[in-house]
Amino acid sequence: MENRDIIQRLDRIENQMKEMKELIINIDADSILTPEEEERLEEALEEHKRGESISLEDLKKELGD
Repeated sequence: MENRDIIQRLDRIENQMKEMKELIINIDADSILTPEEEERLEEALEEHKRGESISLEDLKKELGD
């Protein structure tokens, strides 16, 4: 492999790393679930599938809002 080819490949790798860095920096920490939150979400989704949940609209009616 020639030096020119190596430099081109290194330039591409550097650009990819810059893009990855930007993605990592821009991750919203609040969008990452803890294991406990993930488990609670899965439980809630299962309850919803089984029809054990109510809509926000129905809850508001029930609470008198």
